[in-house]
Amino acid sequence: MRGPLNITLLLLCLFLCQALFLHAQDTTPARPYWQQEVHYHISTTLNDQDHSLKGSESIEYINHSPDTLGFLWFHCWPNAYKDKTTALYRQLSQLDDRMVKLDKIKENGYIDQLDFTIDGRKALTRSHPLYSDILRVELPAPLPPGGRITISTPFFVRIPSYFSRLGHDKDSYMITQWYPKPAVYDRKGWHEMPYLDQGEFYSEFGSFDVRITLPSSYVVAATGTLDTREELAEYKAIGRQNRTGKAPLLSYHARTPGAMKTLDFHGENIHDFAWFADKAFFINYDTLRLPSGKVIDVFSYYRPQGNRQWMHSTAFMKDAVLHYSKWIGEYAYPVVSAVEGPGNASSGGMEYPMITLITSPKAGRQELDGVIAHEVGHNWFYGMLGNNEREHPWMDEGINTFYEFRYEAEKYRGNSMMGSFIDPKYRDKSAEEYQAAIYRSLKVVTINEPVETPAAAFPSEFDYGMVVYVKAAEWMFLLEKALGKENFEKGMQAYFSDWKFQHPYPEDLRESLERSTGLSLEKDFDLLNKAGTF
Repeated sequence: MRGPLNITLLLLCLFLCQALFLHAQDTTPARPYWQQEVHYHISTTLNDQDHSLKGSESIEYINHSPDTLGFLWFHCWPNAYKDKTTALYRQLSQLDDRMVKLDKIKENGYIDQLDFTIDGRKALTRSHPLYSDILRVELPAPLPPGGRITISTPFFVRIPSYFSRLGHDKDSYMITQWYPKPAVYDRKGWHEMPYLDQGEFYSEFGSFDVRITLPSSYVVAATGTLDTREELAEYKAIGRQNRTGKAPLLSYHARTPGAMKTLDFHGENIHDFAWFADKAFFINYDTLRLPSGKVIDVFSYYRPQGNRQWMHSTAFMKDAVLHYSKWIGEYAYPVVSAVEGPGNASSGGMEYPMITLITSPKAGRQELDGVIAHEVGHNWFYGMLGNNEREHPWMDEGINTFYEFRYEAEKYRGNSMMGSFIDPKYRDKSAEEYQAAIYRSLKVVTINEPVETPAAAFPSEFDYGMVVYVKAAEWMFLLEKALGKENFEKGMQAYFSDWKFQHPYPEDLRESLERSTGLSLEKDFDLLNKAGTF
């Protein structure tokens, strides 16, 4: 028996050594972080008679991945507005609290006349098997790691009536999610996704040069810097005068009425481009000096018959930028803008890089300040920190809501979202006590889903709002209590510094917090998967 036993022991030892070796191989650090890079050149012309855009785009796409690509998924999101078979229409018809939007659909929209070329060679395209607003573009030759290609196509967009994000309200235009855009390819694979009303976006970082031609009577507010000097100088002159509050407000007047004009915009380190055009916009303008000494432009665009509290909008924006810069990290862009949009039944606003649309026509001063702070705050959580909002919506909405609640508590001892649930006596307490009262009030609200739930999986707008915004903000508050305020702020600033202009996932947030504070957060992050109240 001894001989066979020795052989068995020897074989067992060899097996264990091999297993340990393989385990060591498995636990070596993952491949270095990478992300794709895109640089857009877009030209478009607005026809305000038939509510359409005709344009072309050229995209330099750089493959920083370790993989050779044979195709690219493209988002063609205007097709979400095409007919009742799209994912957008199906979602609206299935969510009771969003069905009202279906009644606002007077005109459908779409994108067509696409003709893709890659480095001048015609590229074949295939429809997505499920979604009409996603297209597969086949590359004429494989794109290796480190390779770059130029993708070009014309396009035509029929602008729908305004009921979601892209749309027009008579001759007022909200031009968002409007151009063909490559889907994100990251370390977890492709992220092609249909346009949804409940559920936001995920896009690649890069630069944008956008040329917009339209009738000269329109004021245009857009992502990025306006590089058309005469137009910019006029906006600033009108905006300075209007900011003083002296009546009557100055309006924009076209230098050549009836003609067309072309405006050039540029943006760096951004992952989307939106613009808004209206003949009646009033403009306010100011500047803001950040603690580093950097000076940024602050613009607001609002409506003659709109909310009168917009007279204070540039002050609200400046205050929000200063607070977020202090708490998280300095605002990185050269301009911040806000636009007063038409009233929207299910949204206080919608964010885009450097610009936000606010749709709160009846908001009082404090409420408008809170909404603007929230939407400006998305320049951090969605803008500079570009997470996958469709899969992990709490990483932008929830974290941002936590900071909005802090902003309102410190400034007003108020809360534009949950204030009616708070005992008025807490107005005389500290900001920290007021915030604690907000989160205690949630104990009487039924909250079912875990924070870590994809946006499209929520059964209603109410559930989505209470979990993605408020329950996630409560999780941040509990995390702050667990870490202590000083450690928490150090951790969030480390997270911002580590992942600015990149694509963080929940595990990346945890790693930044643990590394910067030296504390284990396993139990805290486990709460993200807890159903019900905390």
